[in-house]
Amino acid sequence: MKTRLPAAKTAATPAVPDSPEAPPEGSRPRRGRPSADQRQAPDQTAQNILEVATREFADKGFSGARIDAIAESTRTSKRMIYYYFTSKEGLYLAVLEDAYKRIRSIESALQLDGFEPLDALQRLVAFTFDYHVAHPDFVRLVMNENIHNGAFLAKSESIQQVNRSAIEHLNRLYRRGCEAGVFRTGLNAVDLHMSISALCFFTVANRHTFSLSFKRDLSSPKALAARRRSIIDMVVRHMQP
Repeated sequence: MKTRLPAAKTAATPAVPDSPEAPPEGSRPRRGRPSADQRQAPDQTAQNILEVATREFADKGFSGARIDAIAESTRTSKRMIYYYFTSKEGLYLAVLEDAYKRIRSIESALQLDGFEPLDALQRLVAFTFDYHVAHPDFVRLVMNENIHNGAFLAKSESIQQVNRSAIEHLNRLYRRGCEAGVFRTGLNAVDLHMSISALCFFTVANRHTFSLSFKRDLSSPKALAARRRSIIDMVVRHMQP
């Protein structure tokens, strides 16, 4: 029976506003303290820093990233970065936490409990694929963190907690499918999550080396659409009786 697959979605990357001109000398805030505008909108200031820092850490890793470079591309100063995040390590950890919270938040918003198990599974796999393709910075951040053996992630209870929610959602979906007779028994939610993530992650993480090695452009819309269908089909067939 041919299954109707969820349509791919393109996620837009938030634009980073241009840096404003420097204020007159007499209106500059004291060192280490936020300006009046920054006090009125601390969330926007911190989010702007996180967006720029995400690109810097994703491109250059923790060791290669520079706070000076981040400050130059934001609406604030180097002193303000330390005011909000204390240190380079604190900023990097905040970037990791923000990255994981974003994907899990959107994943939770799928409300998979409201769909039949097979449909819900396809939606979950499709979302995971689409998110990785649309957010290569997330993939690079995870790759960089693995280079450090997860040393920074281990310090964040927040990341560990939010990732546990992904397993809880998948475990509920799997149990419903088993009860309905559409999934085979004996599988593990953590293993399923790893398989889904691995298939989607590889498509982005290894697309350059794979494309060059096998003379196949994995970044083309046609290749991505075919790969998306293939991954959904593999996961569904793996879980069916």
